[in-house]
This record gives sequence, structure tokens and C-alpha cells, in this order.
Amino acid sequence: MELLSISAEMLQNAFIAGAKNLEANKEYINELNVFPVPDGDTGTNMTLTIMSAANEVGAIADPNMENVSKAISSGSLRGARGNSGVILSQLFRGFTREIKKEDEITVEILSRACNKAVETAYKAVMKPKEGTILTVAKGMAEKAEELVAESEDLVFVVGEIIKHGDYVLSQTPEMLPVLKEAGVVDSGGEGLMTVMKGAYDVLQGKEVDYTLEGVSKTGAGANLDDIEIEEADIKFGYCTEFIINLKKPLKASEEEGFKEFLHSIGDSIVMVADDEIVKVHVHTNQPGEAFTKALTFGSLSRMKVDNMREEHHERLIQNAEKKAKEQAEAQKKKEEPRKENGFIAVSVGEGLDEVFKSLGIDTIISGGQTMNPSTDDILRAVDEVNADNIFILPNNTNIILAAEQTKILVEDKQLIVVPSKTIPQGIAAMLGFIPGESAEDNTASMIEAMKGVKTGEITYAVRDTVIDDNEIKEGNIMGIGDDGILAVGEDLEATTIDSIAAMVDEDSGMISVYYGDEISEEDANKLAEKLQEKFPDVEVECYMGGQPVYYYITSVE
Repeated sequence: MELLSISAEMLQNAFIAGAKNLEANKEYINELNVFPVPDGDTGTNMTLTIMSAANEVGAIADPNMENVSKAISSGSLRGARGNSGVILSQLFRGFTREIKKEDEITVEILSRACNKAVETAYKAVMKPKEGTILTVAKGMAEKAEELVAESEDLVFVVGEIIKHGDYVLSQTPEMLPVLKEAGVVDSGGEGLMTVMKGAYDVLQGKEVDYTLEGVSKTGAGANLDDIEIEEADIKFGYCTEFIINLKKPLKASEEEGFKEFLHSIGDSIVMVADDEIVKVHVHTNQPGEAFTKALTFGSLSRMKVDNMREEHHERLIQNAEKKAKEQAEAQKKKEEPRKENGFIAVSVGEGLDEVFKSLGIDTIISGGQTMNPSTDDILRAVDEVNADNIFILPNNTNIILAAEQTKILVEDKQLIVVPSKTIPQGIAAMLGFIPGESAEDNTASMIEAMKGVKTGEITYAVRDTVIDDNEIKEGNIMGIGDDGILAVGEDLEATTIDSIAAMVDEDSGMISVYYGDEISEEDANKLAEKLQEKFPDVEVECYMGGQPVYYYITSVE
């Protein structure tokens, strides 16, 4: 079967097929992560990213190249999670920039789009590393360019591109020693190839299920179905949702004016805007008025009105008070006088949240290693903080890039990403903030403060592997430091002490231990006592962290 061009409808179907193939194989991709920790990472993040876009793409009733491209680009950017998800979103962003004005995709256009995708993704990463998803994407783009003169048949060309992509992927362990040592290929590259192979099924004319039933809405903007209400307290009876397809980007004054209008006719308002769309949720008694006002900014799509008095259910009732309190607190923050500096931290665990709040954090984004927040999650947090300069502490290597990408969507505030890779680094950064200093000086001060902290995270291995010459067996306790494995053993307390010992030196003055949700206070205090005995010249402090996955998060400074 020869295929000379890809229509918008075929692109729509191919994207959905690629997304579903990734979702079906995400656990396998998770298992390719170098560090065998029990946290589901690359496959999960890439799946949530692409499914955010797939929901948008699948909702298009009359596809053309422009609206499919916009849905892919906007949906994946807002849903982007983790480094792999952000890079995937940037590949889509570059690709769709090249095709959105076309009527169809030929081999030549495909080649240009692949190269634009790689160029955009490489620009998004501050220090691109070869042997990753970027290398696999670059290899396929180079192959696409080579094949332009060879054939016009997209089935043949894409098939050859995929073959070459698989070859480049197989070579990633030779480019990154850590992959070779662990005996795996790059997980992000595997995810990209999984998407490509799912999409290729459509080009080959294979039968594919395009339904998106049961797909998680997480990362596709606000999880609007989870806004809780209680029947007895329903003041506004209609849950109204819609998307405005903007005629032109909203000015800051227009966006603020529209929000004020929504507040005048209802409550429980969630509004997320970029240059092309505005996603709106409001509880109101006049849904028609909301639609009429919205039409002044552009056309409407995905309109939905539910009678909440009829459709309430037990889960919503039980959680209404908590949600209302959160919304009230968020609204109160917005209504406070605008201040010079605000702070956001990513944290997971009740104790860690309280530590950050005590240090002056305005808004906590719940997330971390077990669930990286999306770009849209970060954007909503930024919206809650009424400040000119907002410092965000990602506290995880895999969240920094998503935080950086959020800058694209922020207009009226300066978002400053302090690149904290761990919880202890984030705490140190906050302690390094000096009131009265400029944002630039404080950024430098916070980054400098992080350099004095060493972090150790204690968890268990979910599979056998070899890392840093350490043979690790499934179920082993691992201490993971800033630069690799600190210690491996079978006993939790002993391995934790060995991990901390690997960080302590003659300049160390403080050991901090944050115990997780599986550790009792009694066991944590026993550990602290043993640490104090082993390191009598170093002060030891123990705190309840409440974090999942990691038995202990420790720091030495």
C-alpha cells in the first residue's frame, strides 16, 4: 500500500493511536528507569503528557491540520510532566509548528517537521545529553531528511525512520555508561518509539481502537470533575464548562475582567488561558450568560452544563468541605495586596509541607517523585500567589524542566525557578532568601545556599540491576545521593546510617532526618540516637516528613 500524503483526519487518528500504545506500555517503560525505585517515572509521565493532548485531539469533530496541530501542541504543553514529558511536548510543539499551515503532510513536509521538532526540543533543554530521547529523535529526523530523495511513499519512509530510531535507541547504552551498567536502553527514547509505532499502525491501515474511554484527565488542565459540592449548600445549581477558541490572545485586563464577570454570576471558578484557548469552569445559575460573554472573545467548544442538584453523589459530599476551604484560602491569597515576592514549593508529605510553610512558602504543589506535577498544575499555583516575583522550588530533578516551561504561560508575574533537586535543597534555598534584597541577588543567594547541602534518600529496589558497580537485588534497601548510590544493604537502619556516613566529612555540622509515612516516630528517634552516637560532633535533628516511597530523606550540611 502506497501512501503519498497524510490528511488531518489521519494525523488525528495516528496521534491517538500513538498515545494509546504508549499508555498500554507505560509500565514496561517505567521499568527501564536506571534507578529501580518504586515510583513509576518516565512511562507514567510521558503517558500523562500525551493523554492530555489526546483528549483534546479526540474531541475535534471536524479536523483540519491547524486545529489538530493546536490541540497536540497546547494539550501536551499543559499536561507536560517530568523531563521526559516536557521534552515530548516540545517535540510535538516543534513538529506542529511546521505542519499547521499545510493541508496535508508529504514526505518532504514530514522531514521538515521532524527537524523542527528536534530543534525545538534541544532548545528547551539547558544542557542536552546524548543517549536520551533527544538522540533518538535526532536520529529519526536525520533519517527522514535522507529519505526525501529516495521515496514519496510515507508507509515506506516512516517504516524506515522507525527502524533507524530503534537502532539509535539500541545504541543509547554505548552513549551513556549508566544505561550500559544497568543493562537498559533509554526509557524516554523507548517511549518515543512506542508512540511512533502506534501511529505507524494507522498509516499501514491496521485496525485501531480510537476510543479514549477511561483515560485519566490528570494533566489536561484543571481536573474539573473533582470540584466538590454539597447539595444543601448549592447556591449556584449548574456546573458549566467550556473552551473558548480565541480570536486573538487575551490582554491581561481582558482576562481579569472576564474572571470578575464570572465571579459576579457564580463561584467555584477555574479559568486557564494561553494564547489560543481559555478553559473555563464555573458554578452558576445563568450558564447562558457565561456563554454569551465568552462568545465576545471567540468561538466555543466542549460546552457542558450539569444540574448539580440532580447529579451530586457521595464522594463529592464527603469532600466538599475540604475543597471549599482550599478554594477559599486560594481566593483569600489572590485578594491580598500584591507583594514583591512569593514562593511555591513542590512537596509530598504532611510534615514536609509544614516545614515549607514555616519557612514562608505561600503555596504547596502536591507532588514529587511519585507524581510529577504538570505544567498546568504549576501554572494554577502561580495564579494563586499574588506577587510580582514568584520563586518556585521544584525539589526534584524531574520537575525543573516543567517549571521552566511554565514561564511561557505566565504573563503578569516574573516566575523564577530555583533549581532545587531535592527537598533538603529546597529547604536550604528558603533559608538563603534575604528579605529586602533584589530578586536577582536572592536567586543567586538561594542557589548558593543549596550548594552546602548533601542529600540522601532511602528507599528499596523494585528489580535487580547494577549501578555504580553496586550489585542491587530486588528488595534491597538503597541510599541514593546527589551523585549516585551511597549504600546498598538488607537492613533499613544500617543502610541509612551507612548512607549518611558516606556524606559526612570533617566540615559537617548538621544531620537532618525526615522520616516517611511507613516509619514510626519511635524508630526514627532510635535512628537519630544512633546517628548522634556515631557522629558526636555533628548535631542531629529528626522530623516527621510523611513522604511516601522514601523511608527517610536525609541531609548533611
